[in-house]
This record gives sequence, structure tokens and C-alpha cells, in this order.
Amino acid sequence: MTRTEHAAPQWLERVVTRPPADDRAVNPVLHRRAPGGAPVRDAAVLVLFGGSEEADPVGLGGLPENADVLLTQRAATLRQHSGQVAFPGGAADPGDDGPIATALREAEEETGLDPSGVRALAVLPGIFVPPSGFDVTPVIGYWERPTPVRPVDHGETARVSRVPLRSLLDPDNRFVVEHRLGYRGPAFQIDSFLVWGFTAGVLAGLISVSGWEIEWDHTDVRDLDVTLAEMEAGVTEVRER
Repeated sequence: MTRTEHAAPQWLERVVTRPPADDRAVNPVLHRRAPGGAPVRDAAVLVLFGGSEEADPVGLGGLPENADVLLTQRAATLRQHSGQVAFPGGAADPGDDGPIATALREAEEETGLDPSGVRALAVLPGIFVPPSGFDVTPVIGYWERPTPVRPVDHGETARVSRVPLRSLLDPDNRFVVEHRLGYRGPAFQIDSFLVWGFTAGVLAGLISVSGWEIEWDHTDVRDLDVTLAEMEAGVTEVRER
């Protein structure tokens, strides 16, 4: 982890000074590195936390009640990772001056946020994503001057949401998903959002060192396909009411 020169709010201090952890051995995402000699493409994502700069004296780890994280949902028509919940981000361009520049540019292109209101705090080591061949660098940021966000291109992004961290931390919203092809990892369920894979792995790793975490049932393992189908059925039912 590489920290920038920018000061972090006190409630984010552990997140930007301690490497993401996997104390329960349920988070394979954190350990993915590209095989030696394998061709990779550089990419970056913005892990953007918002909320009051002042810590809440009664919140776990000082977490403010209005703390949130910016997430997007990829369009269902995309060839890779369609419909998945993700951090804003994407492939590096030749003109980008490092992963922070890539993450901010991509976040602006996807959500319309103003990059000048984002304080970049730390850069995590790259994580290899096998399906796409990307080596993805998470950039941790604090949203000191939030601006309205929206899907800029509905062909790429179906939804943009500021997800409350206290909802993510609720033990009732946390479990482990597994897939018939062998994947098993942490997941979060928030309303019609199922956060799993790379995004859930990074979030879970950061939460584990944050001081905000509430004990949750690591033995609650659910089938990924079944869980996705149940959530889609629930969304359809709500739309039809």
C-alpha cells in the first residue's frame, strides 16, 4: 500500500495505513496476482468514501452515520462482468499519469463526478482479474466535495449509487457466495444490489482493518446463481407492483 500526502479523516485512517486483510480465509480476491509472464492490462478503480469528515465518537471506529461508498452497476448488455456491482474505474490510457489519474478519469466518465472534489488517500497493490486479464489497482479516496452522480452512458452503466456503509456492515447483509466452477468469496446484499467478486473482496478486506466491522456469520455460504436469481425475481416483483 502506498499512501499519498493528503490527510485522511480520522475514521478512514486505518483503511489507508493498514493493508486489507483476510483473517477468516474467505477472501481469495486479495491474493490474486498475475501468473509470471502472463500478458496483463493495467486498470484502476476508485474506492470512494463519502460522509462527514469528523469522526462519530459513538460509532465503531469513529464511523459517521452518513458514511457511504460509491458503487456502480454495469449494464446487462456488456460482454464482461455484465450486471455486476463495481467501483467506478477501467483500463488505463497512455496519457494517464498513474493509477490515480486513471481512476479519477474513469469515475468522471462513468458517473459524472467532479474529480477536483476527491482527495486521493492511498493506492493498493494491483489485483489480477482472470476473466478480463486486467491488473486492477484500487485507489482509496475521500469525497470532500461531493457532486451529483448518475450513469453517464447507459450502455456501460445501469446504475450509480452512494451505498451507506452501515448497511454494508449490517451482519444480516453479509455472507459468503460460492459458484459451481469453484469460486468462493465474501458478498454483501443491499436492497437489489448483490456485491460479490472483486468489489466485495476489496470492500471486505478494507472493512476487516477499519475498526468498523461487526461480527458476521462466515459459515453462511450461499449458491451464487441461486442468490442472483432470487434477487432478480425480487426486483421484478417490485417493478410490477
